[in-house]
Amino acid sequence: MYGSPALKVRGNLLACMAIHKSAEPESLAVRIDFDRRSGLIAEGPETYYLTDHYVNYPVVLVRLSQIRIDQLRDLLAAAWRFVTAKKSRTAGSVKTARRTFRKGDKKL
Repeated sequence: MYGSPALKVRGNLLACMAIHKSAEPESLAVRIDFDRRSGLIAEGPETYYLTDHYVNYPVVLVRLSQIRIDQLRDLLAAAWRFVTAKKSRTAGSVKTARRTFRKGDKKL
């Protein structure tokens, strides 16, 4: 992403090095839902944080120097589920809409 190392799943961002100037050096930006992000920050503010730049994005910033390997593994697994579930919901909605349209339903 923008010249920074990134992990993607099916072309969608999973995690990348946080490169915005508001992020602390050696921070990872991980895609996660807003509720989970709030919980992570509340439980571990020394590890997880947020800056104003990232507030409107489903991302949590992670201080790599503070996170344990098992925590990072769990976080990336949650990010994987978030990214793939979001894609599945969108794809399912499009397929349903196409089926409805083909059946002649004018309420598309």
